[in-house]
Amino acid sequence: MAKKIDRRQFLRNSGAVGGLAIGASALAQESNPLGAPSDLAIAEKLVGANYTEAERAAIYEGLEGMVDRTRQRRAEAPLANEDPPAMTFDPRLPGASYHAQQNSVRLNTQPARALLSDEDIAFASIAEQGAWLRSGALTANRLLDIYLTRIRAHGPTLECFVTVMENSAREEAFRADTELRSGRDRGPLHGIPYGMKDLADTAGVKTSWGAAPYQNRVPDEDAVIVARLREAGAVLVGKTTLGALAYGDKWFGGTTRNPWNTAEGSSGSSAGSASATAAGLVGFSIGTETLGSIVSPSMRCGTTGLRPTFGRVPRTGAMALCWSLDKFGPICRYVDDTALVLAAINGADAGDPSSLEWGFDYDAAATTASDIKIGYDPAWFDGDTVNPLDKAMLEQVRALGFPMREIKLPDMPYGALITLLEVEAAAAFEELTLSNRDDEMTWQENRAWPNTFRAAHFYSAVEAVQLDRFRRKVMQAMHDIYSQVDVIACPSFTGGMLTITNYTGHPCLVFPVGMEERESVPLTGQPVPDERPMRTVPRGFTLWGNMFREDQILAIGGLLEREMDFKANRPAL
Repeated sequence: MAKKIDRRQFLRNSGAVGGLAIGASALAQESNPLGAPSDLAIAEKLVGANYTEAERAAIYEGLEGMVDRTRQRRAEAPLANEDPPAMTFDPRLPGASYHAQQNSVRLNTQPARALLSDEDIAFASIAEQGAWLRSGALTANRLLDIYLTRIRAHGPTLECFVTVMENSAREEAFRADTELRSGRDRGPLHGIPYGMKDLADTAGVKTSWGAAPYQNRVPDEDAVIVARLREAGAVLVGKTTLGALAYGDKWFGGTTRNPWNTAEGSSGSSAGSASATAAGLVGFSIGTETLGSIVSPSMRCGTTGLRPTFGRVPRTGAMALCWSLDKFGPICRYVDDTALVLAAINGADAGDPSSLEWGFDYDAAATTASDIKIGYDPAWFDGDTVNPLDKAMLEQVRALGFPMREIKLPDMPYGALITLLEVEAAAAFEELTLSNRDDEMTWQENRAWPNTFRAAHFYSAVEAVQLDRFRRKVMQAMHDIYSQVDVIACPSFTGGMLTITNYTGHPCLVFPVGMEERESVPLTGQPVPDERPMRTVPRGFTLWGNMFREDQILAIGGLLEREMDFKANRPAL
C-alpha cells in the first residue's frame, strides 16, 4: 500500500520543470518519490499529453535529473523575494516608436482660496494645499496635525494603517516648514503628508507586506520610491494596509473598510491607500497594481488612481509579487494631483532591471478635444445591465467634442494570461510555500494566495513559456489598435481591458464620476448574506492610454472631472 505523502513533501519532490508529472507520480510509490514510468499517465491527463509506455520509460530518467537539479538549486542557491529573474519584461515592441517627452508638469493655476475649515483643508487638492503652504497661510506642521487628528478619529474604524509614523512625520514637517521659510522649495509635494502602501521598504520601520509571516519584518534601507518622495519634500505619515501579499483587503490585523460604507471592505490590494485618501486622512497615497490593485480600490472608495506605463516607476526596495506586472502609482482625490506625484517618482533605477528612463510631460491647458481620438466598443455601453453612469460618461466624452472611433478587440483568450501572474507569484514566494509558513496567512480560502501558490507548482513550465509568447501577440494586437486611436474609453471591469492592459503595460486612469445605489459587498472571507443592504457609494470610470501617454488620459480625465464635479461628495464618517 502506498504511503501517504503530505502536500509539502509532494511539492518538495516536484520540480519547477515537469512539476505535474513528478508531483503526480510522487503519490504512487513509497520507496521512490518518482513512482514508476507508468505513473506518468496520471500527469498526462493534467497537461493534455498522451504518451506511450515506451515514451514514458524514456522520459522517466530525465525527470529524475530534473528533480535532482531542483533539489540542488533549492539547497545551494535559495532565492529571496528581492532576487529578480534574468529575463525582464519590456512593454515596448521592437521597431515601434513611442512619444518622447521632457520632464515637466504644468497645471491650470487658480487664485488660492482663503484658508478653510480643517475638514476642507484635509480634502483640498495638493496644488491648493501647496499654495497655502507657500503663502504662509498654512504650515506643514498644522497640515500634518489635521491629518493625524483625522487618523486617530477614523483610522481604527477603517483599519487602513499598519503603522502611523507620527514622530518621523513631525520631523519631516518641521524640516519642510524650515526649508519653505528659507526659500528652499522642493516642488509641489513639499510639506504634503502622504501614505505609503506597506510593501515599500522604510528603513527601521516595519514593512509587513500585509501578511502575518512578515508582520515583524524591519528593512534596513528605504525603497527608491520612498527616497524620491522624501527628496520631493513629501511627509510620510505612515504605512497603509494591503491585502496580504498584495491581494484583496484582508490583512493580518483586520479588513480595511470602504469609508463610504464601513460594512464592506475597501477592495484591494491597495486597500489602505484608497481608503485613507478617500477619507481625507492623507494628502495622497501610493498604491501598486499587478492586476487591478489600483483600479479596484479606487472604484470602491471613490479615489483617482493613475496606473502608469509599466517601467515608469522603479520598484527597487519593494515586495515583488510578479516581476513582469508590478507597478507603483499614485492614488489621489483629483486628477491633476496624480500628475504631480507621478512626476516625483518617475524614472529608472539600476536596482530594478525593468525600470525605464522616460520623460513625463503634462500640460493641463495645452490639450484640446481635436488632439485626441477616443476609441470605444459600442457593446461595452449597450444593454440593460450596463451602469447608467458608464453610459453617461461615453456621452459626456462625445459632448466635449473628442473624435470618436468604434473599435473591436480581437477575440482571444485573454483570461489565460492570469496564469503567468500565478506562476511568477508562486516563484516569488517559494520559501513561504515550501516552509509551511503559508499556513500562518490569515486568509485561507481556495482563491487566496496560499492555495494558488501551492497549485502553481504543478503548472507546466512549457505552457508558461507558451503563455509568454501569447502575451506578445496580445501586445501586438493592442499596438495595432492604438495606431488607430489615442485613448480607449471603457468601464473599469468591462471588455477584459483591465487584464489586457496590465499584461501589455499600457497606463490607465480611474476616477470617480458620480454616486450610485448598490448592494453592499460582503467582507472578504465572510459568507454572502441572504439580503444585503443598499448603500449610496461612488462609481468610477476608466480611461486606458497609449504607451507613455499618461498626459492624454490625464487631460481628458481632468475635463471630465470638472464636468462631473464629484468633489462635492465626501464620506460621512
